[in-house]
Amino acid sequence: MSFAEKPDVRSAKVQARCVRLPAKAGDAASLAPVIETHALSRGENDLLIELKAAAVNPSDVKAATGLMPYAVFPRTPGRDYAGVVIDGPEAWIGREVFGSSGDLGIRRDGTHATHLVVEADAVVEKPKSISWEEAAGIGVPFVTAMEGLRRAGIPKAGETVLVMGVNGKVGQAATQIANWHGARVIGVVRKNEPYEGHSNSKVEVIDASITDVAARVRGLTGGKGADIVFNTVGDPYFQAAHQSLALRGRQILIAAVDRIVQFNILEFYRGQHTYVGIDTLGLSSVATGTVLRELAPGFAGGHLKPFPIKRAAIYPLEQAKAAFIAVAGSSRDRVILRP
Repeated sequence: MSFAEKPDVRSAKVQARCVRLPAKAGDAASLAPVIETHALSRGENDLLIELKAAAVNPSDVKAATGLMPYAVFPRTPGRDYAGVVIDGPEAWIGREVFGSSGDLGIRRDGTHATHLVVEADAVVEKPKSISWEEAAGIGVPFVTAMEGLRRAGIPKAGETVLVMGVNGKVGQAATQIANWHGARVIGVVRKNEPYEGHSNSKVEVIDASITDVAARVRGLTGGKGADIVFNTVGDPYFQAAHQSLALRGRQILIAAVDRIVQFNILEFYRGQHTYVGIDTLGLSSVATGTVLRELAPGFAGGHLKPFPIKRAAIYPLEQAKAAFIAVAGSSRDRVILRP
């Protein structure tokens, strides 16, 4: 169904319970979220969604603690969501949807609430096989991974994708998408551990604490190197990623610890390499919806799987601070708020 249907301009109004951040905090422990009630109604091209689950992302914590100067206060945080459409064009009423955004919860009120108003073109239908919590957990990690691979060129069968930080959420999402498209995936971890995510084919894992990553990649690829390096960590792995690239290889970067790196320009241009920077905070809700719709067939067909959600990682809105602290503490669980 086209999202450009003539909208039904009649609009319901609800009293939404929302997590509110009145001002930025120095750290997660200093956050002082409150629950407030706000009247919500949709605009002409919007949907009003009753939220069933919303994820808490590291970017939510960073925005709450002043690391994103463009974040507004006071506001309702939250970028990822899943819920039921309760007001909008008649054909959408009652549909189960999910979505994400680069501006929700950062520049405008977001998803840590009982209800959300969002553009109709931003939402994606939720596969019946996926729970509310699982759908809410898809957003930021899978959008980041997919946008990186879209920009670098979707890997093809026979290509090799090296994922630095393979057990992180973006690393797992990139791995799933790459082998959904038939690529071979090699993962890098910082200590001895297996790949812990879903995969449709074997993922070879390199322990960076005891192995020369680039040499091992060359050995595994007959000297060629990786066609794509998805570097989810940034500068700590930059040099190893650079040295692992095949001729015309592409390195995707989404994070940094130290902002400045040195690299061999001669190797860069003689290798005909490409570096791709990804910042999903720059994507609108509608642009994010476009990325998620490319992923939806993978989830519907079982080629892609959402992250498993542990019961202990699900919090009510009233415990939003505890959820933020869990994420700030580098929890490997996908943390979810459930209204």
